[in-house]
Amino acid sequence: MFISLEETKKLIAEGRLLHIAGEEKLMEQLPRGNWIGGTTPYFITEDGGITSSDKLYVNEIDFAADFKAAIYDKDNIMNITKDAYQNGVTLLILPFASEVAVDFSKEAPNSEELLLTPIVGWISGFNLETGGTAKAYNGTMGAGYNNKAVALHIGLPDNKFASIGIINIFKYNENSDKIEFFEDSLSVEKCLVNGREVNFEEYITKNNIDTKLPLISDYNSVLVNISIKSVSKENHTVELYAPVFAGREYRFANPVEDYHDSFVKCLKDAGSSNPFFSCNCILNYLYGDFEGKPTKPYAGPVTFGEVAYQLLNQTLVYAEIIE
Repeated sequence: MFISLEETKKLIAEGRLLHIAGEEKLMEQLPRGNWIGGTTPYFITEDGGITSSDKLYVNEIDFAADFKAAIYDKDNIMNITKDAYQNGVTLLILPFASEVAVDFSKEAPNSEELLLTPIVGWISGFNLETGGTAKAYNGTMGAGYNNKAVALHIGLPDNKFASIGIINIFKYNENSDKIEFFEDSLSVEKCLVNGREVNFEEYITKNNIDTKLPLISDYNSVLVNISIKSVSKENHTVELYAPVFAGREYRFANPVEDYHDSFVKCLKDAGSSNPFFSCNCILNYLYGDFEGKPTKPYAGPVTFGEVAYQLLNQTLVYAEIIE
C-alpha cells in the first residue's frame, strides 16, 4: 500500500503488524506500534516508480502466528538465525554504509545457518540529490538507528511456509575473462585476470567496461551480482556496493540491449506469485528508468541493496507465503 502518513498512523493505532518504508521526516512521526521500517524516498508502486516525500509504502503482515522485533549491531548480527522461528521468515533492514551492513555483507555468505534461514530485506537509503541519513526503525520501541539493523522475526502457522525469490536480469559468458581477488573487500586495487595480476581500475578503463554491468559470481547455481559504485583513475581503485571474496571467480555481466525491457521479460519468465514483500535496487530504478513504470505484481521500496539470505545488488527480491 502506498499511503499517506495519517493512513499509516491509523493502521499502527489499530495494532496491525506492518513493514514501512519512507523518508526520514515521515518515519520520525510514526507512533510506537507493531512495525519495523527503513528510510528511502524511492518506490515502485502499482502505477510505477516514483520519488515521494509525502507517502509511505506499507506492507501489512496478516498471516503471523507470532512475531518479535530485534535490534542488531556489528558484533551480534550473525546471531540473527538464533532468534528466528523454526517455521518462519525474517524481515531485515540495515542502514546503508553502516558497520553492521558491512559486516553482514562480508560474513553472511560464509554462514551455513544463515543460508538455511528464510531472511529477506533491504538496505535503507536516502535521497541521492539532497542527501540524508539512512536509518532502520524498531516501531515497537519507537526508535530509529543509523548504525544498527532491525529485524522482524515472523512465526508462521504450521500449514504455511515462506518462499524467497530473486529476479536478476544479468548473466555472464563463461568464455569471458575470469577475475579473482586477493582479499574480501569493498575497495579493490589489484586483482587477477585469467591468472595475471593487474590493476582493476586500469583493466576496466582499458577494456571500456560499462560499469552499469555488475560482476557476477556463481554461488551454488545462484548468480550473485557485485555492483560497481565508483572507479577512481586518480587513486587507481574501484569501490563496490557489496564485497568481493578471495577464492571466488567473477566475470562481468553480459550487456543488455534494453535494461527495462530485459527486466520486464524476467518478470514474465518468473511466473505468477503473490508476494507479501518485495524491494528493487536503486541501480535498477536508475539504469532501467523505472519512473512511472510498474513491475507487477512486485511493488515496494527502492533500496540501496537487497537481502535474500545475503546482501545482493541490482536485483529484485521478494517473499511470499505458501500453504
